[in-house]
Amino acid sequence: MADFETDYLIVGAGAVGLAFADTLLDEDPDCLITFVDKHARPGGHWNDAYSFVALHQPSATYGVNSMAFPSEQIDTHGPNRGLFALASGAEVLAYFEKVMNMRLLPSGRVAYHHLSEFCGRDTDGVARMRKILSGEESSIRVRRKLVDATFYQTSVPSTHTRNFSESEGVRVVPPGDLPELWKRPDSQPEHYVILGGGKTAMDTAVWLIEAGVDPDAISWVRPRESWLWNRLYTQPGEDFIETVMRFQVAMFDAAIGAADGDEMMELMGEGGFFLRIDPEVRPEMCHYATISQGEIDILRRITRVIRKGRVKSIEQGKLHFEDTTVDVPQGSLFVDCTARAVPFMSSKDAGPLFRSDRIVLQPLHTPLVTFSAALTAFIEANFDSDEEKNALGAPGPLTDTPATFPYAQMVNMMNRGIWAQNPKISAWLAKSRLDLASGTIARLIASGSPKIAMLQQVRDKIGEGMPALVRLGMQAKAIHEAA
Repeated sequence: MADFETDYLIVGAGAVGLAFADTLLDEDPDCLITFVDKHARPGGHWNDAYSFVALHQPSATYGVNSMAFPSEQIDTHGPNRGLFALASGAEVLAYFEKVMNMRLLPSGRVAYHHLSEFCGRDTDGVARMRKILSGEESSIRVRRKLVDATFYQTSVPSTHTRNFSESEGVRVVPPGDLPELWKRPDSQPEHYVILGGGKTAMDTAVWLIEAGVDPDAISWVRPRESWLWNRLYTQPGEDFIETVMRFQVAMFDAAIGAADGDEMMELMGEGGFFLRIDPEVRPEMCHYATISQGEIDILRRITRVIRKGRVKSIEQGKLHFEDTTVDVPQGSLFVDCTARAVPFMSSKDAGPLFRSDRIVLQPLHTPLVTFSAALTAFIEANFDSDEEKNALGAPGPLTDTPATFPYAQMVNMMNRGIWAQNPKISAWLAKSRLDLASGTIARLIASGSPKIAMLQQVRDKIGEGMPALVRLGMQAKAIHEAA
């Protein structure tokens, strides 16, 4: 006999697990939900992130459907000025604690086992759980579904394993250590070396410069340059809806005019819809990070950029790469920003979301992970067979490069086409705070706003450009699956 029983066992109380549970509570008022999570607080990898981390996307389109962030106004200062606010890491954690403690647990239908490890299921479907601090084990009978909210396997600098070695005496720190440097006023670094080309490295570079570090005192190892989503085109609400629709038109124009994914991204870049730090270097990476033009302007102040691939080892004053060695100032502080975030490219567990007695949460609209989780819960509660549910949305791939980018966009648009034809899903999208544009468009149509005039242009462009996007998407799919 099991120690506990539940209808849905969610492994992972991070953003996607919480978004799934939040919607399921509303859509299935009789179900019981149980969380098992290793962290001491809800929020997943946000518990481990560096202290100056912030959302890349507007807070207004992140989190759970039922609860807004406390502050969803337009920023009036800083590099994000004029755009919707980005919640800080501390704000995100406080938000998820509020979701758990003021929304989920008070329902009386949610149990939360923190500092606990999921240990698999027996052949009879009983799940095993172990308390991390005490080692106490218990069992949970799952009446309906196991929900795997760990697909993204998010890695952050404080928890990942380094892929390089360092000699004795070399100071290598995660970015989270930087705000503590004030405690050592007599041993401040004279030079910083940022390792990594992703958004964590960009956040670190912006933080250092805004903290007063001379850009000439920063060297930056960027193995690959990245295309970055211009945050201007990810803004919610009526004031930005025409901007969002311009992005849609531009994407299909680029698909029509491009021979491959690289060229499609170049065309989007020429229009300012995607940004890059160095306009002279063609990016080889695209990980869906969003950024403002203000942040790009700050990052371009760093001119000591090292493009020799990934670092293999570090010794005092030297960076060793696969084929070469680069000198850096003696006594430099090396900031490790090489954690990979999520498993871009193929994942061993990729596949359909609904698998008999198991749901694997994956992006239905890449990269909107909490929106995707909430929509998955809606589909679970409102449709019947796995076949029917899986037909309502294919999981989007976490592609890695401009060459593979059209694959994810093709899947996104195909899914959107399916949802537009389904009255239940269309009605849910029109009410969802997590969906970027559907609710805004529905409200503008209802009010007869002149801002909606561009919607027909978007629809015409989709009809014209979808064959081209499918052509590029299938090319990109072959590249992605061969990687």
